[in-house]
Amino acid sequence: MNKKYWRTSGLLFLLLLALVIFDLTLGSFSIGFNDIFNGIFNYDSSSTAELTVRVFRFPRVLTAIMSGAALSIAGLLMQTLFQNPLAGPYVLGINSGSSLLVAISTMSTFSFFGSDLGLIAAAVIGASGAGVFILFCSIYVKNKVSLLLVGIMFGSFAGALVSLIQAYADPNNLKSFMLWSFGSLQGVEFNQLGILSLVVIIGALLSLALVKPLNLLLLGDKSASLLGVNVKTIRFLIIVATAILTGVVTAFCGPIAFVGLVVPNMVKMIYKTTNHYHLLIGSLLGGALLIVICDITMQLLLPYVNLPLNALTALVGAPVVMWIIMKKF
Repeated sequence: MNKKYWRTSGLLFLLLLALVIFDLTLGSFSIGFNDIFNGIFNYDSSSTAELTVRVFRFPRVLTAIMSGAALSIAGLLMQTLFQNPLAGPYVLGINSGSSLLVAISTMSTFSFFGSDLGLIAAAVIGASGAGVFILFCSIYVKNKVSLLLVGIMFGSFAGALVSLIQAYADPNNLKSFMLWSFGSLQGVEFNQLGILSLVVIIGALLSLALVKPLNLLLLGDKSASLLGVNVKTIRFLIIVATAILTGVVTAFCGPIAFVGLVVPNMVKMIYKTTNHYHLLIGSLLGGALLIVICDITMQLLLPYVNLPLNALTALVGAPVVMWIIMKKF
């Protein structure tokens, strides 16, 4: 298993690296490898190519990697926590909780989260609140499909509140929020990459620290408790990790759909294991790969049509969700 794991992970990493380099070269004019290297590490402001890499392309591509990895890991955590292959940040309303707090902070008179860190805090608090609500509902709603319906209804309720806020919002703030809600990799500047990367790394490390309890949770709460797992604490930490990962991506990129649902299921099929160490690494690589591929597709189609990121992830995710439903339920 270890040889297969390392071989598969190595291939995914090499494919991701190749696509990242290819993505950095895409645009209105060609850019060489030297321009890419200099633009990232030691750019010359008088060089158009290096300035383009520094200001536009590298932030976009690194954001794609970080957002894909974060949402995929969050999706895997949700699926393990609720023992449901259809669980994910978007389906269970975690993204909706983030969106609601971001809407309040950007469009209402209660704009108490003005800075980048404030916006991240708003999104994380919203995601945490949604996660705790769904976790509370899971105590009483034992049916997997019913719990998904609860998540969908919560998302609809949060969406209705956002609509009310939009109705009374300033037109400029409303326009910015609407563009944000489509999902985009273009909104992160170079000096914001450190914050985004740091928060995603913290969430990923917390997830890796939970590998052993996550493996034991697959046996059921009672069995995991008998084996020494403090189930309540682990559930809380899973919600925290999910909120961190989902919140930071939602704050910077908007509510990106289906990534956290599709990638973990695909990784489970590829790796054929229940070991969460392998699944977490595979989800990290797979999620980054999916969003980078979406970004490449958007860049290639840009001369003809300007596709929102959410449109592409839905085109990929919706058929996969229908396939999972037909196979599992």
